[in-house]
Amino acid sequence: MLVLEYKAVCNQRQSKAIDEAIRTSQFVRNKVLRYCMDNRGVGKKELYQYNTALRAEYAFVKDLNSHACQASVENVERAISRFFDNCKKSKPGKKGYPRFKKDARCVEYKTSGWKLHPTRRRITFSDKKNIGELKLLGKWDIHTYPAELIKRVRIVRRADGYYIQFCVKVDITTETRTENGEVGLDVGLEYFYSDSNGYHEENPRFLRKAEKAIKHAQRRIYSKEKGKNNRRKARGRYARKHLKVSRQREEHAKRVARNICKANAYVAYEELNVKGLVRNSRLAKSISDVAWSAFRRWLEYNARKFNTQVVAVPPHYTSQKCSSCGNIVKKTLSTRTHSCKCGCLLQRDVNAAINILCKAKSTGGHPESNAWGVGTSVLLGETLAHASCDVEPRIPRRVFPWGVSSSWFWCKGEDIYGVRF
Repeated sequence: MLVLEYKAVCNQRQSKAIDEAIRTSQFVRNKVLRYCMDNRGVGKKELYQYNTALRAEYAFVKDLNSHACQASVENVERAISRFFDNCKKSKPGKKGYPRFKKDARCVEYKTSGWKLHPTRRRITFSDKKNIGELKLLGKWDIHTYPAELIKRVRIVRRADGYYIQFCVKVDITTETRTENGEVGLDVGLEYFYSDSNGYHEENPRFLRKAEKAIKHAQRRIYSKEKGKNNRRKARGRYARKHLKVSRQREEHAKRVARNICKANAYVAYEELNVKGLVRNSRLAKSISDVAWSAFRRWLEYNARKFNTQVVAVPPHYTSQKCSSCGNIVKKTLSTRTHSCKCGCLLQRDVNAAINILCKAKSTGGHPESNAWGVGTSVLLGETLAHASCDVEPRIPRRVFPWGVSSSWFWCKGEDIYGVRF
């Protein structure tokens, strides 16, 4: 699956129509979720029947394309299935019980309700929400793919406008690597990552650099009167600054991951529980700013693209263990140099990266991964490498079977429209 995104050019009337479609879509989702809670054990067939009843009862629901309403039902069905799967697998912590959503940001169409212009630079939505024709701005060549391969179309609202996303059913084309090296990666806060060859990628710290401007924009909100247009504009400026930071993180992670996979045939990295690490109140902002999870997702994606073998290993004792003799050298977080009695003197993160590569090659690490699986989890799985470097190296035969799910269009931020629960 390939997701192509374009910026949509729309006027004020079309913006209101899109917002109405988004609210209607999330109204259907919340109503269907309430129906599931009140009627335990209902199946997918009953959910679709209830959706039909909603379209007959509410005129504004009937105005939305039927496939868009069905997509909202599918979101509920997937959320419930994911919750029960987590319960069966005894997932630690919260199991992800479905909740009512608010602050909607997207509406999704399936194979009907929209039509591309022959130039592929305009799209027309034909339901009774009166969105009409939208101009598309972007560099992706959607015209190179047949219209039959477009399985989903989403309208996404962000702080800087509206975007159209196309989900195209195509296979990812592989590319040729420039080199066939082996590298171990240790991510950190001082450097974005340090590899086993001694190279350090600088941490860009996008949020820290923009923090002064973000705080200034936030203070400007409170100086405006509530309910006035100036306050709404100030909120928009504040949101756009955060959006810029998030895009900078994503693009940086994408670029670095691509360069690593393009230059190496074997990449080992540490399996970090980022969700647990951000509970540290002193380091939470820095950990969020460095975007380890995004880096890992793009590392897995580019591994498939360049036919690179990527292995995840647990980080236990990789910083404390000496990469030369194997002795444990205790260090605090502030100690940045590894110095062992055997004479090994290395930068702390480089020593950890060497241990990560050694552990991955000795045990094979995690032999399989699903980079675009349901939920796009930060953690790859349960079977990880736990042995040390004294085991004979074993290279796994299968790495990264490509399991693409339809969860790409699951939306955060949904809205209860027209009814109270």
